[in-house]
Formats: sequence, structure tokens, C-alpha cells
Amino acid sequence: MRISVIGCGYLGAVHAASMAKLGHEVVAVDVDPAKIERLAAGEAPFFEPGLPEILTEALASGRIRFTTDMAEVAGSTVHFLAVGTPQGPTGAADMRYVDAAVASLTPHLSAGEFVVGKSTVPVGTAARLAAEVEAAVPGATLVWNPEFLREGFAVQDTISPDRFVYGVPEGEAGERAVAALDEVYAQALAAGTPRLVVNLPTAELVKISANAFLATKISFINSMAEIAEVAGADVTALADAIGHDDRIGRKFLNAGLGFGGGCLPKDIRAFQARADELGVGESLAFLADVDATNLRRRAHVVDLATELLGGTITGKRVAVLGLAFKPNSDDVRDSPALDIAARLLGLGASVAAYDPEAIETARRLHPELEYVGSPTEAVTGADIVLVLTEWSVFRELDAAEVASLVASPVVVDGRNCLDREAWTAAGFTYRGMGR
Repeated sequence: MRISVIGCGYLGAVHAASMAKLGHEVVAVDVDPAKIERLAAGEAPFFEPGLPEILTEALASGRIRFTTDMAEVAGSTVHFLAVGTPQGPTGAADMRYVDAAVASLTPHLSAGEFVVGKSTVPVGTAARLAAEVEAAVPGATLVWNPEFLREGFAVQDTISPDRFVYGVPEGEAGERAVAALDEVYAQALAAGTPRLVVNLPTAELVKISANAFLATKISFINSMAEIAEVAGADVTALADAIGHDDRIGRKFLNAGLGFGGGCLPKDIRAFQARADELGVGESLAFLADVDATNLRRRAHVVDLATELLGGTITGKRVAVLGLAFKPNSDDVRDSPALDIAARLLGLGASVAAYDPEAIETARRLHPELEYVGSPTEAVTGADIVLVLTEWSVFRELDAAEVASLVASPVVVDGRNCLDREAWTAAGFTYRGMGR
């Protein structure tokens, strides 16, 4: 099929390259000339495993092109909306980019074509945009097809997801939309990927309610970690035990610094804001506690480091290992790790920070931090080591070697990813989360 993708940020760039990988002819549009130039040269503007390879392959095949000219989408059967919905000043989703994308797209739409939303939007947005599209181009149809990408696995999650959700209108237009999306995703559907066809508001709610659930699960186990620390329990063993209950499951029950990134924090706040607008704010009141618990974890790590350093952080050398909000990503949006590093610096610590991929993105937000080129450089002379992102390179550190480099053998395992026995045997004072 001939497909357009509007927006070449994280979601759009991955989606466009993946659609070309599946054999479709893709034109990808963004208003940022520098981003388009990098993508057209085969350079991914962010770190995502697998993306450079499929981008290079797509460009070599001629199945993808990048442009700033919206007119080039004309003639595409399916137009994917993949622009961002960042958090606005009130916590609600900022819809300016989605609205601008639709307004720019409609002059180039034709009857029989499909506008397919992938962005995470407040429930009710799709119905409003559907009316705008139909008014501008009678016979064009807007549908919603939420994304479920995990950073670090985004290519896999696009090409072979765990489910498809199609939010479509009733009647013939909806049937034609289902047929078009089935053609887009034919390969995964043939492999048995489940497909759910729902109405527009249900499709809008799927992604944001999933994120709200996951955020709640993370904050739940972090609340248990707080209890475990004062009660003398081990939250990791606790999570293993309750995770065997198939009604609960073990995934997302890892206590630590809490969640960050460009989705979960903003989505739970936007969800609360939309519930308030709909007059059912009490339905999501619990998400305020989820958010508060999550943010409290960052302060807890700072307090713990201060305690382990004898009550003051001022003038101490702190090694911060990890800046991205999760491994296999360079995303530092609302990153607990970067936030902690900045807080420690603000309290007078000397911070040496290292991350395998996120140093440049972190530097743009916090240029005042000291960034170093390796874990070895970070820990040399450190009074305390903080492991804040669970990169494999940190999990595999030789504790005895680190002990020979630090000024004081103290480690805070902010992700419970280290071998506690090995670090203790190497002479470290070890503190994990809820352990």
C-alpha cells in the first residue's frame, strides 16, 4: 500500500521505517527540517535498537522517503498520525500538534482515504477530529489505532505486536477501514496476532488505561518496598511470591526508583485531567497517589545516599551510573535517574555521571552535570556509587574491581539489579530498594 506517516518523532520514525520493512511505500513528513535531513541520510535521531538497520534497508529499497512538504502525502491510502501529545501546563495533554497535523493534512486528502490516529489522546478527541475530517473531505474516514511500543523494543512491537486495536465508526466506512488496516498489518495478522475492532472512544482509552494500570502496579510494589524497608522484609522475594499468582503476574513488580519517560508520567496526569473534564474525576483520584508515590522514590534515594554518607552530601563525590529512564534507550524525559543526579548536584555533591547512550540527551537538559566516558571513570574516587538505570553493563560490573577504585565502598542499587552477595563480599555497604 501507499502510506503516509505524519510526525517523525519516536513513534513516527519507528512506524514509518517498520511499514517500509513490511513492504509498503511510505512517505514520512515532519515540520523539523533537521530531523528530516538526518532520517533521509539514514541516521536515527534517537537511540532505538534495530531502527538504524531497518531505516537503512528501507532507504536502500526506495520504499521510504522523508519530507517537510505535506503535499507529498497526496495519493496515500492510509495516513498515520504519529505526532506528540506532551503534557500541558495543567497536566492535560497538549493537542496543538495533533490538531495542526490534521489541519495540514486535510487539503491533501481524498474521498476513500483513511486518517489513522496513533497518538495517545484524551477520550473524545477522535470523534471531534472525525467530524472535522468528514466536513473537510466527505468520504474520508478517521479511525484510531493506538500504539503499544516499549522503548528498546519498538521495532519488534510495531512489526509483530501483541495485539491490534482498531477504533472505527459504524457502518460501511468502518468496514472499509478494517479492511484497509488488515492490509497494512497483513503479515502480523497472518502470524496470529489478535485483532480487536472497537468504537472510537474505546480505542482511545486502551493505551492510556493500560499505562495507568502499569503505573499503578509499579507504584504498588514501590509502596511495598517502603514497608519492607522498615519491617525488615525483602521486596524482591515478596514480588516473586505474589507474582506467582496468575491474577497478579510478576511483570512490572520490580521495586526501584519508579517510572519515567515520555508516556507513563504524562499519561496518568492527562487521564486525570480528562476525567475531571468529563465530571468523573473521582474515578481516577487514585492516580494522584500513584504519581505521588512515584515521585517520592526519587527523594528517597537522595535521602538514602545522604544517610549513607553520614548525614551530608556536600562535597562528596557521587558516581551516578545511568541517566536514561530505562535501559536500551537514550530517553531522559522525566527520568528518575537524571532527576536524582541533578538533585544531588544541587545539594553540593560532586557528581560524575555515565550512561551508555543518554549522555548527550541528558546534557541538553542538565549541562551543569559532569559527564564521564565510562563506568570506571565515574566510580574512581567516589564516596558512593548509585546505580540508577539497569543497563547490562552495570549489572555485569566486577564488584571487586570497583572496590579497588572507589574512595569508599558504598553502593545504592536503585534498580535492585546488582548481585547483592557479590557486592557485599567485595566489601561494599549495599543498599537496595526495599531490601
